[in-house]
Amino acid sequence: MAEQVMLGAAAGLAEVGLTPIASTYSVFATRRAYDFLCLDIAEPRLNVNVVGALPGLTTGYGPSHQATEDLAILRGMPGLTIVDPADSVDIEQAVPALAAHPGPTYMRLLRGAVPTVLDEYDYRFELGKAAELRGGRDVLFISTGLMTVRALTAAEELAHDQVDVAVLHVPTIKPFDRETVLRETARGRLVVTLENHSVIGGLAESVASCLAFAQQTARIIPIGLPDEFLAAGALPTLHDRYGLSVAAIKERVRREL
Repeated sequence: MAEQVMLGAAAGLAEVGLTPIASTYSVFATRRAYDFLCLDIAEPRLNVNVVGALPGLTTGYGPSHQATEDLAILRGMPGLTIVDPADSVDIEQAVPALAAHPGPTYMRLLRGAVPTVLDEYDYRFELGKAAELRGGRDVLFISTGLMTVRALTAAEELAHDQVDVAVLHVPTIKPFDRETVLRETARGRLVVTLENHSVIGGLAESVASCLAFAQQTARIIPIGLPDEFLAAGALPTLHDRYGLSVAAIKERVRREL
């Protein structure tokens, strides 16, 4: 495993005018090669695009491969843009946008059969911007990554119970779209954040700190992974166990309402 060398080589390519995309598992891009990403790439503000596969709970291989804290690790790195796309539409549009961005970037990437969902919502990826995919008067889902697809499914199914749910997709974790989040959370709805990441240091805390610094209040329910090393096993079982499945999302919303 040579992620440190990979990022060092990517920095050299960027120094001579190329636009490298360096891809590996999220755990190894963040835990193993953090110092190289920070000092070789971010500090000189090079256009290197790091793509991390299998973020959060997208593998059953256990803690050695589950990057449950990659966003928390990287949010504090100065000048680094961080993107967590929802589906194939998001990925297809985000890649050229990140390559055109002058500084360093990190994108989470699903592997295997990536769903295509956002084409039904007149969606366009815009770096640094959140997008309302669905309106609703009772609950506001603020989601990122693969959890946006589940948020949309849960919202559709909750409508059968007369629960009207809005979905705000946040593909860019950093820089964070504070303006949109503050506007949407000011409407008196129950706010539920959904992320394929630890509840420590990711989307939930980004939303909470955004409101706190603006002296704005809302009831926020975080749906994410617990602050612990996760079990190994079959993904559907693990997603149910840790509350990321559509069924678990709907049950949590009903309970909170």
